[in-house]
Amino acid sequence: MTLPPKMEQVLRLTMLIFVLAAASFLSAMTTIRIAIRGRIVEMPNVVGKPISEAQQLLAAKRLQLRVADRVYSALPLDSVVRQSPAPGEQMKVSQDGHVVLSLGPQTVTIPNLEGHSVRVARIALLQAGLQLGEVSNVYWDTTDPDIVLKQDPPFGSNATSPRVDLLVAAGPRPASYIMPGLVGLEQEAADRILSSAGLRVAKRTPVVQEAAATGTVLNQMPAAGQPIAADTPIELEIAE
Repeated sequence: MTLPPKMEQVLRLTMLIFVLAAASFLSAMTTIRIAIRGRIVEMPNVVGKPISEAQQLLAAKRLQLRVADRVYSALPLDSVVRQSPAPGEQMKVSQDGHVVLSLGPQTVTIPNLEGHSVRVARIALLQAGLQLGEVSNVYWDTTDPDIVLKQDPPFGSNATSPRVDLLVAAGPRPASYIMPGLVGLEQEAADRILSSAGLRVAKRTPVVQEAAATGTVLNQMPAAGQPIAADTPIELEIAE
């Protein structure tokens, strides 16, 4: 059966359009794959290299260099001691490669900071060419506040980092109470209970509620049973 010339021409045109569309789609998909692949690079190995050379190696991969820390080491000053990500790991273009740089060899001995105030410890560290690191606080009944209890690294050791972390006494733990239940009590009764426990009402809010007797506690904050400190502000809603 022979198709009419016009129908045959339409079929040929339709087939041509389909082939061109398929070729265009495949070309677009290939371009996208190439673009995605072009944005993934491998992290170079920069450990042991001077920072200038490390920057050049990262820049060649279109990566950024960010200094995460500095430590004492046997490597020359400003050489890369550690890196993250590790060499060979895949990264996206423009991502940061984090490095730890060397401060060079260090023969400084950590001074004794325990038993001294944080202020005295800070001065001693500066005089030794060191820095105050992380300061953690802990309640300690037998030591005055702001006194160094422990240090890391310990006294007498060689510094591997310019920072020394301290554990500092925060003084005795403040007294704590359990919030009494006051809802349903008369305001005067609630005040007596709080006063006898050394607690105070910071705010009283009058609330219109016909079903409740005037002066009755309708709501409280903190809620009954919660642990609170002596200086915790207490709020009550009082029926008008």
